[in-house]
Amino acid sequence: MTLSEEDYIKAIYHLGKGENTTVSTNAVAEQMDTKPSSVTDMVKKLSEKGVANYKPYKGVSLTEYGQKIALSLVRKHRLWEVFLVEKLDFSWDEVHEVAEQLEHIKSEKLVDQLDKHLGFPQVDPHGDPIPSKKGEFKKAIKKLLNEVPIGKSGICVGVKDSSPPFLKFLDKNKIALGDTILVLDKEEFDGSIDIQIKERTIHISSQIATNLYLKITE
Repeated sequence: MTLSEEDYIKAIYHLGKGENTTVSTNAVAEQMDTKPSSVTDMVKKLSEKGVANYKPYKGVSLTEYGQKIALSLVRKHRLWEVFLVEKLDFSWDEVHEVAEQLEHIKSEKLVDQLDKHLGFPQVDPHGDPIPSKKGEFKKAIKKLLNEVPIGKSGICVGVKDSSPPFLKFLDKNKIALGDTILVLDKEEFDGSIDIQIKERTIHISSQIATNLYLKITE
């Protein structure tokens, strides 16, 4: 597989939310920031290689072989993110673009040794699960913060938006994975929320609340 083909495979996987779901070529074009005609040409190539199932006017999905490749790329990407944060002191908002390059390394031995060196981590710095070598991983039971009722609390286990501006906002407001967040109040008008973290009260917007995942604790 070429680097471009691998990027398309991973894009289709993420758009399908990890399921064997058919996604539109327009959605892939938007994700890849390219023309729909270019996507059509690529998915035809992937179909010829047995990686994808393409149906004109309906969309594209990954074959079992394609899913295997996608999970391998996701595994490498997330392991490299852990390495960059834990061993090279990158911040969590800096690692995505570097990991995008490192995920294309082919050496299975290197990736296996990396996994072992890191102590076989289960999640990346953003709280996303890391697939095993066999492509297996546990899906966490989690809720977006805006879905948590008033008076309930949970542990921050992930972010929906991993863009640098959002992660920098969390750092600035000292909101991190592993923090227990208690929902104090919600504004009916704009969906903003008052939360408590380590005895600090913070008022956050609806946009922030729809991008933080919590594992409910009580």
